[in-house]
Amino acid sequence: MHIHTTVAGKLQFSLLVTVIFIVVEFIGAVQADSLALLSDAGHNFTDALALGLAWFAVYLQRKPPNKKKTFGYHRAGVLAAFINALALVFLALFIFYESYERLLNPRVVQEQLMIYIAAAGLIVNLLVMKALHGESREDLNIRGAFMHMFGDALSSIGVIIGGIVLIWKDWLWIDPTLSILIGFVILWSGWGIARESLNILLEGHPQGITHDDIFKSLLDLEGVLDIHDLHVWSLSSSSHALSCHVLIEDQPPSRSKRLLDHINELLAKYYQIHHTTVQFEHTNCIDLERSQPNLSARLCSAVHTAEQ
Repeated sequence: MHIHTTVAGKLQFSLLVTVIFIVVEFIGAVQADSLALLSDAGHNFTDALALGLAWFAVYLQRKPPNKKKTFGYHRAGVLAAFINALALVFLALFIFYESYERLLNPRVVQEQLMIYIAAAGLIVNLLVMKALHGESREDLNIRGAFMHMFGDALSSIGVIIGGIVLIWKDWLWIDPTLSILIGFVILWSGWGIARESLNILLEGHPQGITHDDIFKSLLDLEGVLDIHDLHVWSLSSSSHALSCHVLIEDQPPSRSKRLLDHINELLAKYYQIHHTTVQFEHTNCIDLERSQPNLSARLCSAVHTAEQ
C-alpha cells in the first residue's frame, strides 16, 4: 500500500507540472507559429492523459481482490499502458499529416521563442522522468507514462536544435522536418509499449521466460515423471501465473506436498512466478503401461533403476 501511495503521489506531481506547461507551450506555439512546438505541445497533452490514466490505474490496482475480480485489478495498469501506446501512435500519424502540409506551405517562425519554450519543456520532462524512473523499470503502466516523457524530452531537444539552425539559416523546411522526426520518436516509443501490453492482455508468455525452460526445470525435479497442460501468463508486467498437470508416482499426500513445495520454490526463485495451480496425477507402472506404453517403458525403467 505504501509503495502504491508513493507512486500515486509522484504521478499527481508529474501531472500537475505537465498541465501547467501545456498551457504555456500552446500559447507560445501559437505566438511563434511553430508546428514543431505545436507538435510538442500535442505530445505534452498526450503526456498529461498518459499520466492521468496511469494514476487512475494505480488507484485501481490498490483495490483488493473480490468475488468478481479474484485476481484483483492487476490488468488495469496494463490496459492503461495499451491505451497510452495507441494514443502515441495516433498522435504520430497526425503530426506526419500536419508536417506534410507545412512542407508544401512553409511559414516563418519565431525561433527564439521556440528555443525558450522548448528549453523550459525539456526541464519539465527531465523532472518528471526523474520522478518516475525507478518505478518504470518494474511497472509497465509507469513505463508507458515514462516513455511519453522520454519521447517528449527528445522532441524538446529537436525543437531547440531547429530554433538554433533557423537563427543562422533561413531554412523554413526545418520546422516541419523536425516535426516528422518527432513523430517517428513518438511512434517508436509507443510501439514497444503496445506490443508488450498486448502480449499480456492476450495472456501470452511473459517476456524473458520460455515454455521450454520451465518445462525442463520442472521435469528435472526428483519425483516428477511428466508435465502436460502447462500454461504460463502474466497478470501484469510484474505478476505472473502458471498452471499445469504433473504426473507423479502413486504416493501418500505428505510426499506429494513436499514435491509441491519444491515446485513452487523453483518457480518463485528462477521465474518470479508466485500464482500457481498445480494438479497432481498419480499413477503406477501397471496403469501407465496400459495408457501410455512408450512413456511407461522409459519412466518405469528409471524408477526400477533408482530403487536398486
